[in-house]
Amino acid sequence: MKLLAKFNIIFLLVFLVGLAASSLVARGLLQKAAKEDVIDRARLLMEKANAVSSYTATQIKPLLETQMKYSFLPQSVPAYSAAEVLASLQKSYPEYGFKSAMLNPTNPRDRAVAWEEDVVSQFKLNADMKEFIGERDTPSGPSLYIARPIRISNPACLACHSTPDAAPATLTERYGPSNGFGWKLGDTLGAQVVSVPMRVPLQRADQALMVVVGVLAAVFLLIGAALNFMLWKLVIQPVSKLSAIADRVSLGEFEAPEFAAGSKDEIGTLADSFGRMRKSLAHAMKMLDA
Repeated sequence: MKLLAKFNIIFLLVFLVGLAASSLVARGLLQKAAKEDVIDRARLLMEKANAVSSYTATQIKPLLETQMKYSFLPQSVPAYSAAEVLASLQKSYPEYGFKSAMLNPTNPRDRAVAWEEDVVSQFKLNADMKEFIGERDTPSGPSLYIARPIRISNPACLACHSTPDAAPATLTERYGPSNGFGWKLGDTLGAQVVSVPMRVPLQRADQALMVVVGVLAAVFLLIGAALNFMLWKLVIQPVSKLSAIADRVSLGEFEAPEFAAGSKDEIGTLADSFGRMRKSLAHAMKMLDA
């Protein structure tokens, strides 16, 4: 096997190993960046929901106190307002979601489903946990969710949720006396859950990975071409010429032309050594003929 072929085989192996290792590292970094971007979006959505809830509690609810004496208005409930605003957003972005998932909600639409109950259980088991981040598969692809616990810290909330008898009559008339009662101060009642799709960010990460792999492959190929040219020009070509002259001299053709290396590197040193050996061999042959 020729030297250039051996070099290319070794270079190809190094190229494949390097490309595979680089691709794995780049893929991990790109997917991590995509996940962090999704988490930032989810937190922004969560803060938006909390901002709506705070606005409702401080500015809207006081304006509806008179009407609430005659008819219960869910628009006065902070969680309801947040859900309605995020539901409007969901019309344009259906894969995004927000829910105040409750184990025992007043409004049936807030009842936690199975996977949300598991999240709430995590908060019930760990009272110090402030946030939980997880992933789950959905029909439209992987989705990342952020959950924060819903705990009763304001005793005023118990005025509506302690017992059906203590609750406003307008509340029980609208939702009935069966749900949303028995709450206790400090209890973990549910979790705010924001879901953000990961399909598009992961696709973008894969596209960026293909670009990175393409650039790395192009760089390796350019380096390989440059190294092949240098190896052929600086080593293989002069060695081939020197080898051809050596063959002729070994057959007794001492009139074969001299090899002019024209350099002071290892090839030049080899050429000088061969020239001296050739002269010594020619001189010895003349002595034998004499």
